[in-house]
Amino acid sequence: MQFQAQWIRPSEETGDVCPVFRKKIQISGNIKKAELYITSLGVYEAVLNGRRVGEYVLAPGWTAYDHRIQYQCYDVTEMLDKENTLEITVGKGWYASPMPGWNESVDKIRRKKRKTAVFAELHLIDEDGKKEIYATDHTWQWAESRIRFSEIYDGEICDATVNPAEWKPVRTAEGPTDLLIPQEGEEIREKEIVSARTVFTTPSGETVVDFGQEVTGYVEIRVNAHAGDRVRFLHGEVLDREGNFYRDNYRSAKAEAAYICSEGQQTWHPALTFFGFRYIKLLEFPGEAKPENFRAIVVYSDIRQTGQIRCGRPEIDQLISNIFWGQKSNFLDVPTDCPQRDERLGWTGDAQVFVRTAGYNYDVEKFFRKWLRDLKADQRPDGSVGQVIPDYMPEEAPSAAWGDAAVICPWQIYETYGNEEVLKEQFDSMKKWVDYITSATEKRYLWTGGVHFGDWLGLDAPSGSYKGSSREDFIASAFYACSTELVIKAGRVIGADVSGYEQLYRNIVETFRKEYPEYRTQTEHILAIRFGLAEDPGKTADALADMIRRDGIQMRTGFVGTPYILHVLSDYGHEDLAYSLLLRKEYPSWLYSVGKGATTIWEHWDGIMENGEFWSTDMNSFNHYAYGSVADWLYEKAAGIMPALPGFEKAVICPHPDKRLGWMDAEIDTRHGKIRSYWCCEKDTVRYELWAEMPVTAVIDGKKTELEPGKYTFWGNDAKQEKNNEILL
Repeated sequence: MQFQAQWIRPSEETGDVCPVFRKKIQISGNIKKAELYITSLGVYEAVLNGRRVGEYVLAPGWTAYDHRIQYQCYDVTEMLDKENTLEITVGKGWYASPMPGWNESVDKIRRKKRKTAVFAELHLIDEDGKKEIYATDHTWQWAESRIRFSEIYDGEICDATVNPAEWKPVRTAEGPTDLLIPQEGEEIREKEIVSARTVFTTPSGETVVDFGQEVTGYVEIRVNAHAGDRVRFLHGEVLDREGNFYRDNYRSAKAEAAYICSEGQQTWHPALTFFGFRYIKLLEFPGEAKPENFRAIVVYSDIRQTGQIRCGRPEIDQLISNIFWGQKSNFLDVPTDCPQRDERLGWTGDAQVFVRTAGYNYDVEKFFRKWLRDLKADQRPDGSVGQVIPDYMPEEAPSAAWGDAAVICPWQIYETYGNEEVLKEQFDSMKKWVDYITSATEKRYLWTGGVHFGDWLGLDAPSGSYKGSSREDFIASAFYACSTELVIKAGRVIGADVSGYEQLYRNIVETFRKEYPEYRTQTEHILAIRFGLAEDPGKTADALADMIRRDGIQMRTGFVGTPYILHVLSDYGHEDLAYSLLLRKEYPSWLYSVGKGATTIWEHWDGIMENGEFWSTDMNSFNHYAYGSVADWLYEKAAGIMPALPGFEKAVICPHPDKRLGWMDAEIDTRHGKIRSYWCCEKDTVRYELWAEMPVTAVIDGKKTELEPGKYTFWGNDAKQEKNNEILL
């Protein structure tokens, strides 16, 4: 689209104060349609005639700003009067906030110096089809807004006693008009409301509000106050062992909100930033704080829930809830690692281990395709992929299992939704990543050398290390094989010549087997099986099972091994052991955090240790979705729902019940309709109920049955003879 607008900025420095831009527009005649096109360098909030424009918060979202900047289009026809005032407030957002918080790289220093700006056009079309455009230019004005400070990590300050009075001419500026793209992903919106559960006093005398659920968003306050009264509070995820407010794990992020009141009854919440929290600590508040004074507004990308899982164990249901909340909390235009501390970055490794689960829980096709376009845009000239996307750490070396998101995520999105376009769009990027590995390795057909995260946070890590004991070259080479194989599969789907990669893959597998004839850790066993590298996968799985039993039926895996461990055990006859790991309540386990009161997924298995102390303050997020990837095992193995063809054009339902779970009910709303699997362990049998709106291959107790769309009931082989394989249509 060709725009007439110019980028505009304040004519003088505003410091931390967010500027507001204004244009007064008089309309004569009847307007048939009015559209507002708008974007910003930073995040914006637009108000027309005192009413907020659109439902998008933190617009225009977060993209690879050096290459892509989204703009939005809003229908504002019903908001117009004869006399109109359009105001746009702009904050730093992801564009100019000091991200990441822990280093001072050259790139970060560059970004901190960025200046915010706005770009907008109001298109008015009358009944005769005549169009009139009001675009940002030198005729606009600016003033200091009520928002005196706003930034991603440190929070927001609003002074309601400020009324912009001194309107000044703007300054036009050179800006990236050639980088503008229409909105691609879902808008970030206010999606849910969580009311405050309690207001209490901690043992140390702090006033704390508990919302009962960890969320991402902001707190809305309702208060009756005098002009100049202050409301000020900090955000936190957990309480310490004594029950006091705790926020050391936020590291340098202040995560503070402050509001200077006007006179009378009023309601306020931050507008241009967000927080991750369950608790807030009140530093200042006029009068007595009660639960009805507070509610948490939950924000995340407007993704539609497509999956649900319930079962006969309340603690597993809580785990599932935690997984869903972890995803919602970290899907704000970019799949982030956490929403609270001085990080909140699009870590590629976290995204690739969770993408399968993400696509079952919610419709994330648009979400991931937008992010993958950012990945492609930020992919480095040598083909390497940053640890985070958008790449806010370009000085950091690429890592195996992280950069592989360039290949794994497009393939998984294709499998989940069946749209070949994602493969066509990303194929060059996928190849470039594999080509980078081929050129960067120290040993042909393996990925050796370089700096890698290894099996990040593996429980078998040596003392003082975040990395597990699995060999870094082993992990890197395994993912080299995995990505090469997926490039081949993607190429075959879109009709590309992949003969060179086919030979490369054969060489990688052959060399890997010679180089690594034995496996030393749980994760090494898992990857060798999962990626088709073990010459005898059944024997290797048996060895893995024996290792797990010797370890006390405990996982010793980290970010790399954990997503696949239950799958591998189930695939090779160790389903009982897989369920034992799932249902384990003692540390380390998925249910350990549930027993500690978690409402989201933890970064560490023992973020809160058994003695009540914290694992660390350095890296201890309590809202970190990666280990929530266990949900794809619940869908695919426990409930047995899998695509037989990409996008679920045809499905497989092959449930794997376990008496310890009692019953399970899972559903996915796919591109080709809904599919549901229910099973219940009864006295002498298992009852299976299947619903599908597409053709299904049902596999019950090893027996395949081809089914047309419909509802079916099966009885397991443990039933009386007359009930065996009975199907009730």
